[in-house]
Amino acid sequence: METRSDCRFCRCPLHLTLIDLGEMPLANSFPTGDELTATSEPRYPLRVRVCTECFLVQNDHTVPATDIFEQYAYFSSYSDSWVAQCRRFAIMTAARFRLDADSLVVEVASNDGYLLKAFVEHGIPVQGVDPAANVAAVAVANGVPTRVDFFGASIAGDMLAEGQGPADLIVANNVLAHVPDIRDFASGFAALLKPEGVVTFEFPHVLNLLQQLQFDTIYHEHFSYLSLFALEHVLQAVGLRVFDVDTLLSHGGSLRIFACHEGSTQPELLSVQATRNLERQANLGDASGYEGFSPRVEALRAGFVSFVEAQRTSGTSIAGYGAAAKGSTFLNYCNVTEGDLICVFDRSSEKQGRLMPGSHIPIVGPDQIAVVRPQLMLVLPWNLKDEVLGLYGRELGKWGGRLFVAVPKVEVISS
Repeated sequence: METRSDCRFCRCPLHLTLIDLGEMPLANSFPTGDELTATSEPRYPLRVRVCTECFLVQNDHTVPATDIFEQYAYFSSYSDSWVAQCRRFAIMTAARFRLDADSLVVEVASNDGYLLKAFVEHGIPVQGVDPAANVAAVAVANGVPTRVDFFGASIAGDMLAEGQGPADLIVANNVLAHVPDIRDFASGFAALLKPEGVVTFEFPHVLNLLQQLQFDTIYHEHFSYLSLFALEHVLQAVGLRVFDVDTLLSHGGSLRIFACHEGSTQPELLSVQATRNLERQANLGDASGYEGFSPRVEALRAGFVSFVEAQRTSGTSIAGYGAAAKGSTFLNYCNVTEGDLICVFDRSSEKQGRLMPGSHIPIVGPDQIAVVRPQLMLVLPWNLKDEVLGLYGRELGKWGGRLFVAVPKVEVISS
């Protein structure tokens, strides 16, 4: 493991700490009982620093990407709301940028092909890139050609040489945070993009992390936490510019950035300056914008622990829903164990029968909800609370059970 004392992008010294979460297991490791018997579960420091030059928010410890991503437990298709959003995105971009059978759409971190399938259905050629062989195999089986690689400048060059580019549209949803060398990664997009092509990046907005106390979105596979302010520095360094910004509800509040080559004819829209102004008002380009976060998170933890203790004292049974990476960070930071949560329900067959990292709470299928009959069910991926309520709220209601979330505060959800 590497511990950095300088910024991942601009190489300036890192002096400002946002939060130190201590030592944590890898959030998507999900061990089996046999694996825990055979070897101890590794833990790594998880501390977030802020570069006071370019204001890239970043983990200062780097777990090798091969340890995290080559066999990956996250399959995007298990979130119905996310897949629906991606289908809408495909329809919108195909119309806006006039994509057709002569175009090429490349997705970086294409996972199980959930998004590119929508382009294929409209007769638009696609190419996926993903480092996880297990999820890439699912994409290929679904008719989405996928290259198993970590994307960057070198891989972009290989793709061009092999006829897998240049691209009219390159999509990168929720992957910018996952790359240790963000400058090299951005260089790959500039190399692979046609002169009038478009790149879209989606990422959770660090402004929401700060304001809504979304500390559980911090884990080792997220090397950085992004603002438009920081990303524009990165893109300008490789000859790209932002020309449009959408604000999304996904992942607790995200930005969708549209970028192009510096010399492209795409005009800059008013949304770009509006987002810059929003970040300026929140002082995201100043150290003061990041002060006080850690004490507020500590208070959140204290409130959750008190709530759980009160429920246990009263005999209320509690289970969790969604074996998400953010759930791993939350449970470990709050020292939650199987004595607090009976189990965690999850739709992914890849996770069922395994244990939550660190807390070792068993993961079971949603078919067990009616068997366990929890009186409270903690929705760990709080950004999906409405989807979970729609799926299981009525069933829980049969015995008086209710959902609740704990970020940014404990809130019991009424059906």
